[in-house]
Amino acid sequence: MRQMTTQDSDFEQQLSTLLAFETVNDGDLLQTVDDIIAQVRAHGDSEVLSLTQKFDQHPATTMAELEVSQEALVKAFTTLDTEVKEALNTAATRVKTFHERQVQDSWHYEDELGNRLGQKVTPLDRVGIYVPGGLASYPSSVLMNAIPAKVAGVKEVIMVVPAPNGVLNPLVLAAAHLAEVDRVFTVGGAQAVAALAYGTETIPQVDKITGPGNKYVAAAKRAVFGQVGIDMIAGPSEVLVYAEGEAADRADWLAMDLLSQAEHDRIAQAIFVTTSSEQLAEVAAEIDKALAELPKADIARDSLKSRGALILVKDRQDGMALINRIAPEHLELSVDDPDSLLNEVRHAGAIFMGRHTPEAIGDYCAGPNHVLPTSGTARFSSPLGVYDFQKKSSIIYCSEGGSKPLAQTADILAQREDLEAHARSARYRYQ
Repeated sequence: MRQMTTQDSDFEQQLSTLLAFETVNDGDLLQTVDDIIAQVRAHGDSEVLSLTQKFDQHPATTMAELEVSQEALVKAFTTLDTEVKEALNTAATRVKTFHERQVQDSWHYEDELGNRLGQKVTPLDRVGIYVPGGLASYPSSVLMNAIPAKVAGVKEVIMVVPAPNGVLNPLVLAAAHLAEVDRVFTVGGAQAVAALAYGTETIPQVDKITGPGNKYVAAAKRAVFGQVGIDMIAGPSEVLVYAEGEAADRADWLAMDLLSQAEHDRIAQAIFVTTSSEQLAEVAAEIDKALAELPKADIARDSLKSRGALILVKDRQDGMALINRIAPEHLELSVDDPDSLLNEVRHAGAIFMGRHTPEAIGDYCAGPNHVLPTSGTARFSSPLGVYDFQKKSSIIYCSEGGSKPLAQTADILAQREDLEAHARSARYRYQ
């Protein structure tokens, strides 16, 4: 795990190298994905089934075998151990409660001319959620994608999830039941994205696709954007932990917070930032100690070696500037007075306040969404939310009297833009 300081003469170059990551710009990858999408569009169900058999070694011989019944979802939930069932229920309830506060309502007002202006908020009709399968099988992703859609009022939620060798994690199915997912298909990869975007004989076309996936899924989402909406092109998971003062005295906690991201995959990113060289050394030692016994130590070690960093900053101001430069997906403020720093943070997907708020809680059950902007896109993007499943239509109603002065204004401006039909259309309303 590399160690850096903002006082290094080549720090900016080091940082740029550390942060560099291109999710879907490989030419061969894009061509492969384009070919898959074209084949699914041309052949529908038969191509989806063939690719699922090929890539996932799924034993299904018909599309009907790739759909999971509602009865199977209910059974998956009811047969869970009580402890797990309660935990999943708690997470679902908290996610729903948080997202209910995000619901936007239609509104309007009447101006001084007697015209009514406003905005109509409408849920999307049908959305598709992609849930990782296989080794990366996350029931939490089901809750985080499906629950906001249902809270928004989406009529139908279609879930796709790969099932290598036909095997599915029961927790994923149980989460689908809790989140009221309408239909579930054991299909993954670019072919699942293509099926959702264009529809097949069995899989219905959706209006928007959300949820994380591998590089093929990310590339496919980018390729179909425009035909459907997407949430984002997500990169590898990342965390930045900033620590100082007494809140930084548990180096073992801080080390594990970093490792909780590093164990996601070999290209995840964990960055530790502190004003203390002693704390930096202590965290480095605790990371080495933990790696000796973590089940996914090999993955975490590769992640830390290739994309991890321990960074020493000269003071708090320097640290805040670095945080905003990186714009991390997850930001932990392990400081004694996190509220004093909150207004200084301009760019972060989610902000975890204080030493008792590890990022792991946000992954599962805090309530806010864990689908977050990565790779610096927190500079202009937000977490997934109810607003992603609603669209807005402007409302404009002009009374006879109120129309005339606006039509005169429009007439003048249209003439200046050399759009005569526009000008006459407006002119007819006041002459």
